[in-house]
Amino acid sequence: MRKEQTIPMEKGKSDMILMVDGQDIMDRSIYFDLEHYLYKKPICIGVFGAAVYDSWSGTIHTTQYMIENKRDAEEILYLAEDYFLRMKEQGRDNIVTFSGNNDFTVINHLFNKHSIDLTFDEHFRKVDIQKEYERRFKKNIGLKNLERLFAIAREGEVMSGATLAKTFSRIMKDRDYIHRMPPDKVERILIYNEQDVVNLARIMNQWQEVSLSDVENLEGILLEEKAEKLERIRLEEEYRQSLIEYSEIEDGSLSTEHIVPFGG
Repeated sequence: MRKEQTIPMEKGKSDMILMVDGQDIMDRSIYFDLEHYLYKKPICIGVFGAAVYDSWSGTIHTTQYMIENKRDAEEILYLAEDYFLRMKEQGRDNIVTFSGNNDFTVINHLFNKHSIDLTFDEHFRKVDIQKEYERRFKKNIGLKNLERLFAIAREGEVMSGATLAKTFSRIMKDRDYIHRMPPDKVERILIYNEQDVVNLARIMNQWQEVSLSDVENLEGILLEEKAEKLERIRLEEEYRQSLIEYSEIEDGSLSTEHIVPFGG
């Protein structure tokens, strides 16, 4: 399954974008993310997602390949190889990821397994947005919180790796599973991956628009949200315990002095 999209994005001013080794690489980059399935070792690529930016047209062009059955597991690798080599011929010699080590480990393992001779380090410079963030702010962050920092509204729902892995496992084991999947589930998976690659370009485009004070403000908000979540969990557990104890009183196994009122 192949999906391509063209998404408008006006390029920011030169003093706002992320420079790598003093260079503007936005037009010379592949924005890359995989959804994959591992069981002790890499099994398959579920979705190959990549995007490139064209400043002349002011658009991001995305390309995605999604597995439909076990036979696709190898075909996607050849499509990925062809994509990277075509982009390199166009002068796109950087691959931008967010914490991309896992993705490169998976694709390198599968390339080696199927004797595909593409060595990324020989052809491309790797740029990891998470490492660029750590270098600039001396702090760590996840992609979803980084999107929040840059006020980038993510389309579609956030999906867990476990949910995606379970889906790709079923696709690998049952050749007809993809045809029984609701079309909107397939679309949700593709949108989730698409947002990962598109938002890499958006973050690079706005890189200098956030400051250390913005980072510290977000960290404060996240700490408050974490404290509120823990308090909700505590109250819910307290209430659950009170229901258990009340039930025990009802059947005569506990005296009333053990009841803990909700919120008390």
